[in-house]
Amino acid sequence: MKASLKPGLKYEHKFLLPPTKTVPALYPEAEEFLAMPEVFATGFLVGFLEWACIKCINPHIDWPTEQTLGTHIDVSHLAATPPGMEITANVELIEVDGKRLVFQVEAHDGVDVISKGRHERHIVNKERFDAKLGEKLKR
Repeated sequence: MKASLKPGLKYEHKFLLPPTKTVPALYPEAEEFLAMPEVFATGFLVGFLEWACIKCINPHIDWPTEQTLGTHIDVSHLAATPPGMEITANVELIEVDGKRLVFQVEAHDGVDVISKGRHERHIVNKERFDAKLGEKLKR
């Protein structure tokens, strides 16, 4: 961690929503998802918010030796967004508690606010984390 990793860091992340981030694309193996509307999937929304948080803090950690993993998400999905629209995430780091990071997150599609909430991430050492995963696979 660098000394610059402090509450108050903000980041705005934009993305042109492709058809591959809609509900039918979330689990193409699931016939239930295939029958649903082609709108931004909540699962992909969560990933988009995580991506924005990662972009916000990577300059303030020893990337790629240090990385962050999502550990908690509490967000709404308030409005449907079809492919072709630009989505924007605005995130702010609001708490640093050791290796635990808490973000306030919001996303919009230029017409509606599509999400609001909080997200937590934890800083990990990639080499140690990968070693633990290797041990888990051996069990």
